[in-house]
Amino acid sequence: MDSRAAVATAEALSVSFAELAVVLRDGTDSGCSGDADPMRRRADGFLDGLAEISRLDAKSAALKAWLAAGYNSAAEALAGPATSPEDNTGQEMAVVAEVACVLTVSERAAGALLAEAHSLTTALPLTFSALQAGTISWQHARIMVDETVNLDPAGAQALEAHFLDPHAVNPARGFAGELIPGRFRHKARTWRERHHPVSIEKRHIKSAADRRLEYAPDRDGMAWLSAYLPADQAAAIWDRATTAARALQGPDEDRNLSQLRADTLATCLLTNNITGGGTGDEGREKSSGATGETSDEETGGIAVSGGVPSPRAQVLVTVPVMALLGLTDEPAMLDGYGPIPPSMARQLIADGAEAFHRVLIDPRDGAPLEIGRTSYRVTKAQRQWLRLRDGKCPFPGCSNHSLDNEADHLLAWAKGGSTGISNLGQPCRKHHRLRHTSAWKPTTATKNEPPSWISPTGRQYASEHPDWEPPTWPPEILEVTGHQEPVRPLSDDTLPESTPPSSTLSGSLLAEDRSPAWAQLGSALQDPEPSPGWSRPRTWR
Repeated sequence: MDSRAAVATAEALSVSFAELAVVLRDGTDSGCSGDADPMRRRADGFLDGLAEISRLDAKSAALKAWLAAGYNSAAEALAGPATSPEDNTGQEMAVVAEVACVLTVSERAAGALLAEAHSLTTALPLTFSALQAGTISWQHARIMVDETVNLDPAGAQALEAHFLDPHAVNPARGFAGELIPGRFRHKARTWRERHHPVSIEKRHIKSAADRRLEYAPDRDGMAWLSAYLPADQAAAIWDRATTAARALQGPDEDRNLSQLRADTLATCLLTNNITGGGTGDEGREKSSGATGETSDEETGGIAVSGGVPSPRAQVLVTVPVMALLGLTDEPAMLDGYGPIPPSMARQLIADGAEAFHRVLIDPRDGAPLEIGRTSYRVTKAQRQWLRLRDGKCPFPGCSNHSLDNEADHLLAWAKGGSTGISNLGQPCRKHHRLRHTSAWKPTTATKNEPPSWISPTGRQYASEHPDWEPPTWPPEILEVTGHQEPVRPLSDDTLPESTPPSSTLSGSLLAEDRSPAWAQLGSALQDPEPSPGWSRPRTWR
């Protein structure tokens, strides 16, 4: 953005503020004659004003970032070339101090602003343009900067285009500005993990070496205890604590769910034996019996699990079949977390993680297929499927993990609604209650997308859309089938209710028996149980 563009942005802000004043003046005048419902007009005026203020905040943030980056460049030009590293550091400190004083913020905050402004104005043009237009917030822009750190320019541009360019290859389902910042960070991190140039296996091995437990005293006789753990272990601990806390709830229990989780964890750690599996042969036997064996070549000489048993709590893992067989290093997906190394997923399966389900996915876009049911009762398999489709409460902005959520008929059974995935949602208890005690209503869902919600004012708010991606195929399959690029995902309008297995995996290919892996692949894709199409998942234990 040059000086003329900055002036234009400032002038546009002035015009927007004038328009906002008109909206507020018209919307808050409840005494207007001829209006059938003046209070409704007043309420709508307040909401319209809030929406406009949000856009103005974003535009102001874009101008602020441009001004900060511009001052940084001008200060460098005025100071001239640095003659030594110490001189360069001194110049940077002077710029940070000046910006901190002008904005009346800490130097740490000023330094962060300058770094983010530099990235936005030099490396992330789509993000900066969206911020200027007011379609994303400053928080969204900061998340984009954070998630593109350590990516090369091509990787950063690809991540940015996925969420902000509707014409990109396989764009995100839904615009970034439609997600609350926390959910946008989750989606951006998930995409980054899938497409990072360095294998997630290698990055996980390096990060696992930093696992630790930290203790920090706090006020009022309290303290924080936090653990940096492999994702499967952390998710299992959280889910098990939640399950135990739910079991303790009742009319005679005055502790809330958060308090019960904390008390459950403290009781478990303070009363159970946590000696780490003993010593000598006994300790090694316990450790290997719990976790299985992992070669030094696979872990880089680092004991990733550290003798910790594989989780036995309710952990749902979706693994592409090629990654399951070790033919690709495509990440698996851990429910409630995101991408994990395929070796971690294979370990969960080998050790019998209780809630692991083999889920057959559409080979064209990676989405799970529909399950149909004709009874009122929602089965366990359907609940697991809803966890795959929604991942959390489908109410806009809610991040309640799906383990806590309740299946609900969108169109009531008594009114003719079916018990199929397209007529089911999984709202958390809070939003389940909101749906049945207020005028908030969900819309219809689809096989692969959760319902949207209509507010009492008539506004419709979209739920978060899952970003299923086509699975990665090994080079051998691409060579035989002639496919050189991933197939673009199909929309829900073109997906049939029940899709047969992809013709690219023909019987002749599987019959060649090139290796034991191909034999495993054939048995994995050929479901011996009769079912409509191939859409019903089976449990692996």
